[in-house]
Amino acid sequence: MSDDIVELTTKHTYGTWRAQRGWKPIHVTRAEGCAFWDAAGKRYLDLSSQLICSNLGHQNEAVIEAICAQARQLAYISPAHTCEVRARAAQKLLEVMPKGLDKFFFATSGTEANEAAFKMARLYTGKHKIIARYTSYHGSTAGSVAATGDFRRWFIEPAGKIPGVVFGPEVNCYRCPLGRSYPECGVACADYLAYMIDHEENVAAVIVEPIVGTNGVLIPPAEYLPRIAEIARKRGVLLIADEVMSGWGRTGKWFAVDHWGVVPDILTTAKGVTNAAAPLGVVATSRAIADYFDDNMFAHGHTYEAHPLTLAPVIAAIDEYRRLDLLNRSTKMGAIVGEKLRALKEKHPSIGDVRGLGLFWAVELVKDRATKEPFNVPQDKAARRPLVVDAVVAEAAKRGVSLMGWVSHLLVAPPLIISEAEIDEGIAALDAALDAALDVADQKLSA
Repeated sequence: MSDDIVELTTKHTYGTWRAQRGWKPIHVTRAEGCAFWDAAGKRYLDLSSQLICSNLGHQNEAVIEAICAQARQLAYISPAHTCEVRARAAQKLLEVMPKGLDKFFFATSGTEANEAAFKMARLYTGKHKIIARYTSYHGSTAGSVAATGDFRRWFIEPAGKIPGVVFGPEVNCYRCPLGRSYPECGVACADYLAYMIDHEENVAAVIVEPIVGTNGVLIPPAEYLPRIAEIARKRGVLLIADEVMSGWGRTGKWFAVDHWGVVPDILTTAKGVTNAAAPLGVVATSRAIADYFDDNMFAHGHTYEAHPLTLAPVIAAIDEYRRLDLLNRSTKMGAIVGEKLRALKEKHPSIGDVRGLGLFWAVELVKDRATKEPFNVPQDKAARRPLVVDAVVAEAAKRGVSLMGWVSHLLVAPPLIISEAEIDEGIAALDAALDAALDVADQKLSA
């Protein structure tokens, strides 16, 4: 029966961000807490919260019950109307959002939230261009993928994206795009964005992941984000913070911008806002932007905007983050994860860097620690060449641990409810997986 499920899935549904041939997904039958099980009954410890989204753990009872209760009361009503859950969700969001962001648009994904944010920025400023960064991911629709710096953008150019997006350097102190070293660099990557704004002209907004997610958990120096905010403000350019991955306690704060006291003009988020139990994206805007649309057309909307079934879990999820004290737990357990990953680095020469904040970590794999040469580059993944990181992920799965790997690094971002015993289990499996996969890689390099 399980083989039938997989065959029907691969034959009649699309797998995302991949060539379809050879796709053989795990048939998952249930999930609970920090683990899920396949059709054969094998348990997998979820060390990356699926796509870094199941922050409360799988099947959180309060979240699931909120969805069920809302379905029984009012499953759908047009966004032209309102209902109690819409007002209550907005009220609950006001409790946790950075102060000054107090009006919300409800989309159905982080991708769509970013799409809406670009449209808002362009309408509000009357300007056209969006500045993004090369090592970034903002989504898959025409606007959000246009602002995506990683290789996923390459395949749909030029027709599949919006015009008017330009790219600047990311902040990456391990592999500085400007060839500098912190702190002697003076955070030149931030100043370069100022140079871009001044010379591009007609810039509506700068979009950044405050902590880059899929592309390597890149944590900026303390002065970086405040400087970006000031650069944008002085030039009449909006700052959009994409907190789809970095929000909801993942870094030990409600949102990553809270670490630096920065309030963006627009904040987009998704994933952990409903514990990924319902598809919701949120666009939070400043009062200045909200006031503009009082008398100007808000030229955006869709059938599922403010869908009651996606809003009910927002209220339950925020209450659960508080009840379980998960922001503090993220900080506490993140320190344990960081210590254990740094110990792995001491053991494995192929780990070039370990970096993270809260329960948001990356393990960077390299051929040579001195030169920082990676085993693979984005062109390898785009061309479907074998990746060392995929071999490590496969070896971890054999040992009952699910990990997200991307080009040359692993993403360690378990549910915020993870226990120390589960951390030990996951790190032990990663240790063994590195031994198994990198032995093969080393043999190939020596041949």
